[in-house]
Amino acid sequence: VQLQASGGGVVQPGGSLRLSCAASRITLPYYHIAWFRQAPGKEREGVSCIRSSVDDSGDSATYADSVKGRFTISRDNAKNTVYLQMSGLKVEDSALYYCAAGPICEFTPGTYHYWGLGTLVTVSS
Repeated sequence: VQLQASGGGVVQPGGSLRLSCAASRITLPYYHIAWFRQAPGKEREGVSCIRSSVDDSGDSATYADSVKGRFTISRDNAKNTVYLQMSGLKVEDSALYYCAAGPICEFTPGTYHYWGLGTLVTVSS
């Protein structure tokens, strides 16, 4: 099983990026998918989670307070991919961003079974 996060880069404050999380050997619509981030010297923190498409609240999303109104998580089931659209980026959003797949939509890293390698987001003027 492999998750591949991509789309990171360098952007100025106020800019936008779209991260992608693509999967091989698992079908993402059946999993809750979360984005986490980790900045140097800080703990990994949850950013957003989208519930599985077959869940009673299918495709509903949760966001960390720090990104509400700026980030949007979504799915394209045909492409087996989850996206994180990030707008209004701030310097403090700089981090290595990871996607993870698991049975529960929450921000506890240990609950997730599958992780991708991170993609680096740098917000700098």
